[in-house]
Amino acid sequence: MGRKTDKRTRLIDAASTLIHRQGFNLTTLAHIAELATVPLGNVYYYFKTKDAIGEAVIESYFSKIRHHVAEWDALSNPRDRLIAFVKRELQQADVTARYGCQVGALCQELAKQDGQLAQSAANLLHYLLDWCEKQFTELGLNKAKAHEAALQVIASFEGFALLSCAFRDTSMINKFAAIVDNLLEKSDASSASSRTRHATKSEESTH
Repeated sequence: MGRKTDKRTRLIDAASTLIHRQGFNLTTLAHIAELATVPLGNVYYYFKTKDAIGEAVIESYFSKIRHHVAEWDALSNPRDRLIAFVKRELQQADVTARYGCQVGALCQELAKQDGQLAQSAANLLHYLLDWCEKQFTELGLNKAKAHEAALQVIASFEGFALLSCAFRDTSMINKFAAIVDNLLEKSDASSASSRTRHATKSEESTH
């Protein structure tokens, strides 16, 4: 059982690497088998179709994201959690400049084809968006403002990741970090203003 699991894992890891480097459509099962050092005929034992291995790759992405989120959620402050998210992307800046965002690039490519695989990939971004929204809610923003701030975080990262890859410029990810810093400052100001209004109303109601 261990050897079978090892082969399956190697195939998923190889597929993940190739899809990030050259895209889903240009990656063949033969390419995956070669990189994983698994006989091509054996690939069909684990994955009957290319879409099947695509689903496995997306699930592996989910697993990695959930792992990171668990680490970030261990931090007590939502501001610190968002900063930890940004720091991770800064650490990946060289890879992003070479191949783009692993999740975003896959979503963009699969969205052109539609279908279940495209939806599965999009769920990765939905997951991150929901997580970001939760952090801004905990920072004191109402639901609408928290959702808008979360959209700006994800949209700015994906946009700058695209530019970083297109221009081979790692500094683009620093611009994303600056946008998140600005959003956090605005969130702090908004929360402080809200607390002041609430305190004022409470004081007035006692007179």
